[in-house]
Amino acid sequence: MLKQMEGSHAVAEAVALCRPEVICAYPISPQTHIVEGIGEMVKAGEIANCEFINVESEFAAMSVAIGSSATGARTYTATASQGLLFMVEAVYNASGLGLPIVMTVANRAIGAPINIWNDHSDSISQRDSGWIQLFAETNQEALDLHIQAFKLAEELSLPVMVCMDGFILTHAYERVDIPTQEQVDAFLPPYEPRQMLDTSAPVSIGAMVGPEAFTEVRYLAHEKQMQALELVPKMAEEFKAIFGRDSGGLVRTYRTEDAETIVIAMGSVLGTIKDTVDEMRDAGVKIGVLGITSFRPFPLDAVRQAIQHVKRVVVLEKTFAVGIGGILSTDVRTAFAGIDILAYTVIAGLGGRPITMKSLHELFEKAGRDDLVPLTFLDLDWKVVNKQLARERQQRRSGPAAENILRDVSTTAANLS
Repeated sequence: MLKQMEGSHAVAEAVALCRPEVICAYPISPQTHIVEGIGEMVKAGEIANCEFINVESEFAAMSVAIGSSATGARTYTATASQGLLFMVEAVYNASGLGLPIVMTVANRAIGAPINIWNDHSDSISQRDSGWIQLFAETNQEALDLHIQAFKLAEELSLPVMVCMDGFILTHAYERVDIPTQEQVDAFLPPYEPRQMLDTSAPVSIGAMVGPEAFTEVRYLAHEKQMQALELVPKMAEEFKAIFGRDSGGLVRTYRTEDAETIVIAMGSVLGTIKDTVDEMRDAGVKIGVLGITSFRPFPLDAVRQAIQHVKRVVVLEKTFAVGIGGILSTDVRTAFAGIDILAYTVIAGLGGRPITMKSLHELFEKAGRDDLVPLTFLDLDWKVVNKQLARERQQRRSGPAAENILRDVSTTAANLS
């Protein structure tokens, strides 16, 4: 059924159709509308046999999720930004215990300074936690990925994050196709947990593991992720057969057949990149797009296959590793090791900074001339940065950078007005 609705509510409906049994909720923007929507459905009796638990913190949310999943309940939660950081210890425990929890991360910048707008720094900070991470480009894909996530998590007994851009997707109204309960039931079978509470055969979980076995335990976590590389595209095909649309998979290509330049990115920015590429294609520029859906596990072979014949790649990412640069681009470079390809890393959209088609046009044109430096910060205001650097050279007690820059920017705006 086609509906015009907010992205958060589309996800809430998708989760409800997956017949969750326990939902742990603690509000933090921009994910709050998701758990509010599910809570309303539980209260109205629209989700059968489901317990909605209001907890006192994000750490408690993941702790309750671990407990419920360990007893054999289909479990869901959602978070964002500092909320994800607050639950980190439990996030690692969930994957280490092999629990098939599904969690939405409504991507938002992490502080300090405080910022509630979108980038990917929250979920990317947990890239080594052992969770599968799937990134949605649109609200339709966010809806679809949640349905696939439950099946994937339960097939592997591994937790899955579905990452969708905060506000850009969560609060945007788009037309989405809401599947029927019969379609979801045909795709997602009743949950058969690998481990569950059985009072007649009690066991302990989270045991201490010493040096004699810890490497083997960690290797098995890696092996499960490698299994996901085969399972994710297979489930995307199964999904297409039942729901009638392409969604999910490891990567998505766009106009890459004869491309000399390929732009690689994740999330909602892919839409803006594709619009820009369409305009450049109309002008005769051979450029295409590779969207990464599965960030963890990272699809090295699929990326390598998509880019092996191009002259250059431009990796545009909405986060970065302070002190070294790109994160997504590091994985991409691993994929084309041994292939002679020029690679450029572009950091863009941090803290919700708009990524405009005008800026992308200029960026891609420079890339086509190989006139980019290896690490570029899109639309960085060098005047503001250099003023702060000069201040720090001149004054030992120069003060916090964020507050100084806000003051500089406010003064500039006042002078312009």
